[in-house]
Amino acid sequence: MLGKAVITAMNKKKRLLEVALMCALVAVVFAAQVRGEAGEEIGRLAELMGWKAGTVVADIGAGDGKYAFAAVDHVGTAGKVYATEIDRKKLGELRDEVAKRKLANVVAVESKEAETNLPAGCCDAVYLRRVYHHLTKPAEFDASLVRSLKAGGRLAIIDFAPRAGLEPVEGVPSNRGGHGIPEKIVIEELTAAGLKVEKIVEDWPEGSYCVLFQKR
Repeated sequence: MLGKAVITAMNKKKRLLEVALMCALVAVVFAAQVRGEAGEEIGRLAELMGWKAGTVVADIGAGDGKYAFAAVDHVGTAGKVYATEIDRKKLGELRDEVAKRKLANVVAVESKEAETNLPAGCCDAVYLRRVYHHLTKPAEFDASLVRSLKAGGRLAIIDFAPRAGLEPVEGVPSNRGGHGIPEKIVIEELTAAGLKVEKIVEDWPEGSYCVLFQKR
């Protein structure tokens, strides 16, 4: 007959196992939800920008790569996705994930404060998702973005107006007006860089807007 201490220990282990299983289940559900959201948003972006099999796309400030990986589904094996990242730790993790998934058509690129480090004229489409308001040297970076586009290529800026309660972004121009960036400033800066506005979408997910530009 089992002693009281042994039964208590067994019950404790059982509870810990149940908690661990529950946490794992929540993590799986959350990951699936995130992938689904990324897939939906990238699907909308692909339609807006006219991606097709063979399109070359760049995700600027790709982070963990979930949006770049979602883009692969729309450009196919004949296309290519550049995923740029300025943070070296994130870049290393991104490259590891690309290798793990065996994605031969995804190229992780280390970007700089004022430079995408993308080849000139490499891309049919480039997008920055909630990244533009972090740029500390927007004029120089905008010039680099334009260089990376093919003639007639498109650039999408997905961002949000300044919001109360968010920490200010260090080093950005003062005209941002807080954490975020007014749509008007995005248009002014990228028009000055040589792009033309093609379309503005106000109802983007998470309270964002999307401004679509084209290289003249």
